[in-house]
Amino acid sequence: MARADAAAKPLSLARPSARLTSVVVETFDQLVAQVRACAACAAELPLGARPVIQVSPTARLLIASQAPGSKVHASGRPFDDASGDRLRDWMGIDAVTFYDAARVATLPMAFCYPGRAAGGDRPPPRACAARWRESLLAAMPEVRLTLLVGSYAQAHVLGPGALTPRVANYRAYGPALFPLPHPSWRSQLWMRRNPWFEAEVLPALRATVAAALR
Repeated sequence: MARADAAAKPLSLARPSARLTSVVVETFDQLVAQVRACAACAAELPLGARPVIQVSPTARLLIASQAPGSKVHASGRPFDDASGDRLRDWMGIDAVTFYDAARVATLPMAFCYPGRAAGGDRPPPRACAARWRESLLAAMPEVRLTLLVGSYAQAHVLGPGALTPRVANYRAYGPALFPLPHPSWRSQLWMRRNPWFEAEVLPALRATVAAALR
């Protein structure tokens, strides 16, 4: 079982790190413009570069996820698919609240669709988080709660470890972090195998989300 004091250590990621990024900007808008114009990985992406993020310096809730899927790449809107519907249901909020960037930010481990691999999408390229993540986090000082959605986000913030025990032990990471499975269609099978998630974790998640957004 993870210790609460150990779980709190990753909160230091909100501090800017010169080692992880060489991006130098003067304003938040300039930073976001640079992110949206990024094409550093374009040659490796099957559909080209289209960074999809939702950020604001006033956001209180941050969704740290994996990478956009093909539908999100097409629309340019984060979680604009069935997994987004499922995540919003888990969180207990509607689409209007979810897409209010002043309150809710979405910052995946990689900002562009990485393409398909056997059994699903390819892993998010690590270069994206190394290039941009620290600067964006440092520019959002009002974030109270970060949802670690899926194993890639959890590994990045918490280090190596299994997803299911982390979700079951969600209290150890509070109040600032909340680990969740990825809300893809595969989560339905996972939820049937782990009925405690719907019975115990989801009510706690909804209460924690509501408190962060107040």
